[in-house]
Amino acid sequence: MKITADNKLKKLIVVGDRVLIKPGKQSDKTASGLYLPPGVQEKEKIQSGYVIKVGPGYPLPLPADEDDVWKGKEDSVKYLPLQAQEGDLAIFLQKGAIEVIYEEEKYFIVPQASILMLEREEDL
Repeated sequence: MKITADNKLKKLIVVGDRVLIKPGKQSDKTASGLYLPPGVQEKEKIQSGYVIKVGPGYPLPLPADEDDVWKGKEDSVKYLPLQAQEGDLAIFLQKGAIEVIYEEEKYFIVPQASILMLEREEDL
């Protein structure tokens, strides 16, 4: 299968409570008009970008129920989903993020705990 602009990220699997974010240009305000004061940016290094992929979430502990032994492995792990969704604008702490280059583009892998706020286009 040839890698194209449309499918190049399909091979990536984000694990756990992490989110893949494509950074936007550094600005002191978001597109919708939310201002990020200079004091906050200097102290904590705030970054923003769009959520590209989301991990499955936080794994939940399994109940120690012996009746479920017959079930297959596919039923063995349950996850608490993340708040972030693909397409959200995320404002996050850069110190918690890991910068990666994939297919000559820069992305951040960010744990949900480092995301301060999400901006979603659809009505909540």
